[in-house]
Amino acid sequence: MRMRATASWLAGAWWMAVALVAPAAAGAAVLKATLITPDDDPRLERSRVERAYLGHPGGPLSDGLEVALEETKFELEAAGAEVALASAPAATLEAARAAAVAAEKSGAAVLLTDLPAEWTLAVADAVKLPVLNLGDASDRLRQQDCRARVFHLIPSERMRSDALAQTLVSRKWSKLLLLVGGSPQDALRAATVQASIKRYGLQVVASKPFKLSADPRERDLANPLLLTAGNSYDAVWVVDSDGEFARMLPYRTVLPRPVVGDGGLVALAWHAQFERYGAPQVSRRFAKAAKRPMTAQDWAAWMAGKTLAAAAIAAPKGPNAAWAQAIGKSTLDGSKGTSLSFRAWDGQLRQPMLLTDGQGVIAQAPAEGVLHPRNVLDTLGADAPEKLCPIAR
Repeated sequence: MRMRATASWLAGAWWMAVALVAPAAAGAAVLKATLITPDDDPRLERSRVERAYLGHPGGPLSDGLEVALEETKFELEAAGAEVALASAPAATLEAARAAAVAAEKSGAAVLLTDLPAEWTLAVADAVKLPVLNLGDASDRLRQQDCRARVFHLIPSERMRSDALAQTLVSRKWSKLLLLVGGSPQDALRAATVQASIKRYGLQVVASKPFKLSADPRERDLANPLLLTAGNSYDAVWVVDSDGEFARMLPYRTVLPRPVVGDGGLVALAWHAQFERYGAPQVSRRFAKAAKRPMTAQDWAAWMAGKTLAAAAIAAPKGPNAAWAQAIGKSTLDGSKGTSLSFRAWDGQLRQPMLLTDGQGVIAQAPAEGVLHPRNVLDTLGADAPEKLCPIAR
């Protein structure tokens, strides 16, 4: 008899909970979001993914988004809110622009992109929706080519180089040998590295180009012993967007010195071996769902999912303008030990950086002792007084 009464009470409580949630859900608007990605993405070619270059994606970013939306499902239901995610692969810049326009016409409130910088700009200029950039770290998107409605979840190149520069200063490794690849992207990133080196008072004793080539006449340009000879330095900073040369450089320098940059010690948004602030649980949930380790890009996608959920919860009934406003005001938990928010001047998500050698997380940035008048996280990346983004947000 008692069991029957208990069962009856539980059933009543369940229906009461449903009744409490149902009215909110009935009046809720669905926050529709569309993820635009490259069709047949060369970064996800099997041999590249198998090499697991530090700082490179390990799989589709939809995995991180889906994990985040699953994790926030209860909060969304409790608030009577809903997020619907669609995807749109694009083979060209024009296709990406067309996908953005089609998504806006079909009712999307937010666009998410994992696209090259030019494609991201084309998408942002084609619509009047907020765009969440998940995968492109180009400083130009935060500086001269910034857009008022674009928010960046992935750290910028400047943030990565500032994190490394702070770490080098904290260890008193002040004299650097800079090795730079031959691609246009390497040249741009090397300029960013130089800006961080100057910002934190480090010294470049020599800068040398390297080149991986099948031409036997150019083999000296890929020889670590030759490249690292002839100078005295505390560390070697390698700029290698491709990743192949950088991964072979540690322990092959003439002097027994650390390698940083794109090999050796690397500054990333996330690493699966981070062991603080609930990070192991995040990485395990992701690995269980995606069947692979969580990368920095996956973390950015996961944070984008949490951003969408936060906006939907803040304004369950919408409309699109309310969701767009909520994104800019979001305060998020990224399992990094501090609250994260978007910078007002360039749309970048301010966040700590993790310094990793691929086996574990060696340190975090901002480094201990680094100060800032308002928010120490703004010592990573372009700060407001620099005024590098000309557009008022």
